[in-house]
Amino acid sequence: MFKKWVRRVSLSTTTRGFVESSPTHDKPQDSYGGGIDVAGTTTPKPSSSATAIKTKTVAEVDETGSSKVPSSRSSSYDNGIDYDALYEEEEEMDLSMEAHGSMITHLLSQVKIGMDLTKVVLPTFILERRSLLEMYADYFAHPDLFIKISELDDPRDRIVQVCRWYLSAYHAGRKSAVAKKPYNPILGEVFQCHWDIPGETQNEPEVKDGPVPWCRRDQLTFLAEQVSHHPPISAFYAEHYNKKITFTAHVWTKSKFLGLSIGVHNIGEGVVTLVDRSEEYIVTFPNGYGRSILTVPWIELGGSVEIKCPQTGYYANVEFLTKPFYGGKRNKVTAEIYSPNDKKPFVSIAGEWSGLMEAKWHDKNKTEVFVDVNRIPIFKKQVRPIVEQDEYESRRVWKEVTAGLKFNDIERATNAKFVVEQQQRDQAKVRKEYDLAWEHKHFKPVGDNWIYTKPLSQRMYLQEKEAKR
Repeated sequence: MFKKWVRRVSLSTTTRGFVESSPTHDKPQDSYGGGIDVAGTTTPKPSSSATAIKTKTVAEVDETGSSKVPSSRSSSYDNGIDYDALYEEEEEMDLSMEAHGSMITHLLSQVKIGMDLTKVVLPTFILERRSLLEMYADYFAHPDLFIKISELDDPRDRIVQVCRWYLSAYHAGRKSAVAKKPYNPILGEVFQCHWDIPGETQNEPEVKDGPVPWCRRDQLTFLAEQVSHHPPISAFYAEHYNKKITFTAHVWTKSKFLGLSIGVHNIGEGVVTLVDRSEEYIVTFPNGYGRSILTVPWIELGGSVEIKCPQTGYYANVEFLTKPFYGGKRNKVTAEIYSPNDKKPFVSIAGEWSGLMEAKWHDKNKTEVFVDVNRIPIFKKQVRPIVEQDEYESRRVWKEVTAGLKFNDIERATNAKFVVEQQQRDQAKVRKEYDLAWEHKHFKPVGDNWIYTKPLSQRMYLQEKEAKR
């Protein structure tokens, strides 16, 4: 397969995934890493079983450059395994590092406090059964709160609703109290999904030029792409066509070893855009921490976040509070929302981002529930079956790793992960040899940001321009 792939590159430099242009964020991979890399404790040599896994994980490419689409049986249901179901089942709650003492001791001997963990190989058993790109989709586990932003006429109500959606966006990303690490996306990996909104009609036309072209105008759609490997940067975009609201973001994960915990600094920003109002709400992201890594690890968020609307002047300051060493509660958060040019907030919010948050309205001298994430429904994201997915879509890329983890076959998961990573190393080597840069599929760099190439605002402008001709 690799010989065919090399021949394909030498025959054409315009094949999907490559272009002769200036270099992008892509370096040869001595040790596959990004954020906190996760693999086996050692780098395994591909066994015969790993080779078999490879044939099912990556679509073979013929000499003309076209992918051979695998059959439904081999892609979604094989050897009695329903691969789609593996991603829908809940994660197991138990994970104790004490049961893997020698492995953890060996790992700790390789690191120092403050060390960048990009290329540190972590054990496979701590993996969560999904890609980081899929985890970002959980920002929209409450799509009704998100699209409601566009329905409010008062700019003060809109900034409040942005904060309500934002503060409720983190609890769904953690499926259990135990901290596990999602798969680090490979360069060019893509995840697509959508959400059905209650009360919406189902006879709307599809948005053929949208981020998920088989979805309707009344559905919230989501698209994520891993745009860089070194440094590890993910970009994602969501839109609801009928409500004329979008969200675009990029996140660079930078991880460090902190002694008894691991810190992940999330560098980047997101922008909520109300297309009809030409209004934007810029948000930043908190840091993540994996605590108690020697016993039963758990996750918490920490750091300051800003939410601001340049057009209206409304803004908010959010503080994710880490648990004190002695006493205190986990997952505490506070927020204050300000009117333009005011030095005092008109409302203060406090509580837990994983539970109840209350709002104290200073101009009304009133306290009420702001949002209780345990009392509002989580909307299930809809993902097309693996058999229908393209070669680089997350669930297809990682399906054999997911199967190994689900059935507690760590060797199988480790071998499958090695196959995915080795293919990435091989491709990076060829790009370097032929001086080829990676061609991004859906996002483009603009300064320090990554922008979706076909945002709803741009498409609507072109439609209006065309209609006037």
